[in-house]
Amino acid sequence: MTTPRETILAALHARLSALPSTALRGEVLPERVPAEGLLILRDGEPGEPEVTLSPLAYHYQHRAEIEAVVQGADRDVAFDTLTASIGTAIATDRTLGGLCDWVEAEAPRPVDLPVEGAASLKAAVIQVVLHYSTADPLA
Repeated sequence: MTTPRETILAALHARLSALPSTALRGEVLPERVPAEGLLILRDGEPGEPEVTLSPLAYHYQHRAEIEAVVQGADRDVAFDTLTASIGTAIATDRTLGGLCDWVEAEAPRPVDLPVEGAASLKAAVIQVVLHYSTADPLA
């Protein structure tokens, strides 16, 4: 049986995989960035839950991370398009089909990363807050 946490992260990855960019989960940055951009979903940190006792429930604000990376001469426009597509994918269904109470992305803080012998990368880590409850922090 899959835990609610894993089910939610898998649903978020599936949502990102529907975008034109390449979407990976928990992978290292590959040597080549696809022309349409690259997204890497990291599991992130569930944080300390709020607990209610009757009935017992753990309420999380899990902070997953999406690494968004583009490369090329027109990387500013490509990065803007990529991050906007992430926002649209999340806003389409903020409950991930009823798995979460709410999903919300924070604004990216982009950085330009020089690459020796190639076009620079533009990248950012986008925090995605997943609000959900579970009866057991390990299940």
